[in-house]
This record gives sequence, C-alpha cells and structure tokens, in this order.
Amino acid sequence: MTDFPKTGLNRINRKPKHGHYDRETIYQILDEALICHVGFVENHQPYVIPINFARIGDTIVLHGAKASRLLKYIEAGHPVCVEVALVDGLVLARSVFNHSVNYRSVVVFGTGRAVKDDQEKMAALEAITEHLIPGRWREARLPTRKEMNTTSVVSIKIDLASAKVRSGPPVDDEADYALPIWAGVLPLQETALTPVQDELMAQDIPVPEHVAKYSRRKS
Repeated sequence: MTDFPKTGLNRINRKPKHGHYDRETIYQILDEALICHVGFVENHQPYVIPINFARIGDTIVLHGAKASRLLKYIEAGHPVCVEVALVDGLVLARSVFNHSVNYRSVVVFGTGRAVKDDQEKMAALEAITEHLIPGRWREARLPTRKEMNTTSVVSIKIDLASAKVRSGPPVDDEADYALPIWAGVLPLQETALTPVQDELMAQDIPVPEHVAKYSRRKS
C-alpha cells in the first residue's frame, strides 16, 4: 500500500511525530470505527453530521433517506471532510496541564457521487451492514425493491487522508516526577454487553455467534 501525499489539507502540523500517511494505518482505523462524522458547508453554514459508513477499497460509502441534505450535497460532487476517532485510554499525568488521551484518529478529504447501479448499491449496503456487525447480512432479511427505491447511497473517493495516533505513558515536567501523585494510563475499550432479546420475538431463537462474540477490534 502506498502513502497518501502530504498537502496543505492533510499534513499534520501539531505534533507531526504522531502523523501517519500510510493506507494500512489509516484504513485499519477507519475499519474499526463504528461511525464517522462528515463535514460540509452549505450556503456558507458549516455542518458536521454523524453517520454509519463502510470502506470499500479507496472509497467510503454512506446511505440514508433520499431527502437527506448531506447525501444530496455529496451526490452533487462537492468536497467533503470525513473524520473518525478511537479513544484507547486516558493519560493521567502528575500535572493537570500534562494530562492527555491515547487515541487514533483519521481525517479524509474527498468528493462523492451517487451510486445508481443496483448491484453496486446492494454491495454498498452489504458493506455498511457488515461494517456494523460482520455476519449480519447473511442472517437478516435483505432490502426489498421498495426499500431500495427510498434509499440513497453515495460513494466518496478518498483523495487525501492522514491519521494521528497518540500512545504511551504521560510526559511530565522533570520536576514533577518526584511528586507523590499517581500517574499512568487508564485503558479504555468499546465493549459489547450481554445481548437483550427483542420482546416481540415470536420464537425462541438462540443468540447468533456474530452477536454473542461481537467486537470492534479488527484482527
């Protein structure tokens, strides 16, 4: 995998040592994130919309109602900015000033288009479903023609991207290391709890393996 070029858009200026431009790092973070935030400007007003998504190769696919202002904007081919962030831990320093967060984030710049072909549209919906919970597409009922007709799907080509990653222990001022204050990292992880069965289920159906063993961590 090649690196994304560094430009004025995606270059990491604040703490550049945390910056990554290789597709492997960037795509791994995108694939682990549950939702993304899409930034766009309409009539001189900026908006940021959270939405579920999926990555297919060098593109990001989104879906929603045909009346969605965001999707209409992307369909028109306007530039957008897509962001995801994963929090891995709270970094607790001896000094409040030096507290931080261990995180992995990605910012993507690109332009989109409407997905009209039925086969491509269905593949995008499958990718979005499998991004949320792998194995669900084969388990659940697939979209009907009516549902497909009321749904818009867009594809955003990833033109530029960069990742920023912070890991490791706190960094304190030299004089503070002697202070009698606990310091370290409190790891955090997005973890699924026990599944709650829908009360309207007409049959006694065991919890599927893809639900029981759900995890956002990607191997």
